[in-house]
Amino acid sequence: MVKKELYITVPSVFRCPISLDVMKSPVSLCTGVTYDRSSIQKWLESGHDTCPTTMQVLPSKDFIPNLTLHRLINLWIQSSTLRPGSNSPRLLPATPPAISEVQAKLLMEKVERESCDDSLSKVAEFVSCCEENRKFVARFDGFVEVIAGVLKRKCAEIKALETAVRILDLILSENGVTEGLNKLILKSNQESKFLSAIVLMLQHGSLNSKIKSVRVLDSLALDSESKRRISDSQDLISILLELLKTNNNGSLNDAVTSILTTISITRSIRSRLIENGIVEILSNSLTEKSLKLLATLSTCSEGRSAISSEPKCAAAIVEKLLKVSKRGTEDAVTVLWSTCCLNKEEKVKEAVVKGNGVTKILVIMQREGEGNVKMMCRDLVKALRAVCKDWCLGSYETKTTQIRPC
Repeated sequence: MVKKELYITVPSVFRCPISLDVMKSPVSLCTGVTYDRSSIQKWLESGHDTCPTTMQVLPSKDFIPNLTLHRLINLWIQSSTLRPGSNSPRLLPATPPAISEVQAKLLMEKVERESCDDSLSKVAEFVSCCEENRKFVARFDGFVEVIAGVLKRKCAEIKALETAVRILDLILSENGVTEGLNKLILKSNQESKFLSAIVLMLQHGSLNSKIKSVRVLDSLALDSESKRRISDSQDLISILLELLKTNNNGSLNDAVTSILTTISITRSIRSRLIENGIVEILSNSLTEKSLKLLATLSTCSEGRSAISSEPKCAAAIVEKLLKVSKRGTEDAVTVLWSTCCLNKEEKVKEAVVKGNGVTKILVIMQREGEGNVKMMCRDLVKALRAVCKDWCLGSYETKTTQIRPC
């Protein structure tokens, strides 16, 4: 007699929106959405500053345990467990896939053979369902070639390009996918077609597609050759800068700033960005990603001069000094050190001194810091104290001149 397996339907509220598994340690973000602790930590530690469900920019990345939901999940698990000695029930999938693995394989072959965009959309549904499906598609022989083919297709419609990027954004973390695509796209003689497709999506795609396109591009920039090929695309650099100027979405701006930092490996690309007003653009809305790019630009004399010449930049950096992560603070110190100590710009020193308590912060960082950061903090403290001394002396001389008898 064949034993029948018992399945249990899991309440959707018990599943993590990211992993789709039953939550072991539910925690809530400030947006009110609850996630499993391990899943949301991975999301935030990978550089995201948004709520995965609502895509709202998070004013705070703190989360609090959802103890009520935790108790409910534990009670549900206890009530769902069979008596001792019986087989444990199996959980039904969170969202049963619309297609099976066999069907997914057939669809991939159809996309490769006929350039069928409808089949590509079904593969995207399959991939977005769960992690196991993503691993299956990544292991599929020829997957990388199929997606590369779509992205390099000359007459591909925007919908097909968006679907291909959506799949890549979900699957690039799987073993071998990034390296394979890098070789097929950015190290072939057809990288211009791929970059043209990215430009097309950045111009006409949805906001979500633009964010995913830039992230995919950043992931594929694995080495200096790939970064150089991306930076050689004049159209791409122009559209990225235009997006930074005109767009107000934090996630897109962070993605664009990140890719610009990634490809700024040569003096020529840094000079091109500076000539196109990147320092002024970043100063208008300074973020942690912006600080990293400014730190990169400050390694060349043109960058230091542009930062020093931008009235708002130094004050904005000082304001951000303790409002970012340790890495962001170190980038801020690098920029200030480059302009105050290498270029010795007096107006920048004065702007920094006006920031209340900056010298004290730098003294603390000098004590607790290591290596280059410690050295830069020491140099900055000396430079800023000299400015303060000059100010005090100037103030004293002014007062004595005013009270001198005729």
